[in-house]
Amino acid sequence: MPTKEEVIEALKECYDPEIPIDIWNLGLVYDILIDSDTVKIKMTLTAVGCPMSGQIGTDVKSKIEALPGVKTAFIEIVWDPPWNPDRMTEEAKAKLGYY
Repeated sequence: MPTKEEVIEALKECYDPEIPIDIWNLGLVYDILIDSDTVKIKMTLTAVGCPMSGQIGTDVKSKIEALPGVKTAFIEIVWDPPWNPDRMTEEAKAKLGYY
């Protein structure tokens, strides 16, 4: 069974192709549930109708399923609450020039 920290490290390897920041630091991940060999991720995207939603979801699923002890990853993309820049980490805000 993976740890939450291992899942987060895998999420930090997943990027929105239009923004050079990983999805964890962008604040796109709302919830991580680990149940034995199954990981469930609840996340959003920066915009409704994002043309890369399928690619991002597939990338997240494959990175999580590559972790030792993970058999299946379920990725749920939600729109409520909507994403906004306040969800980004301080590191992401600095990289994108919010300061």
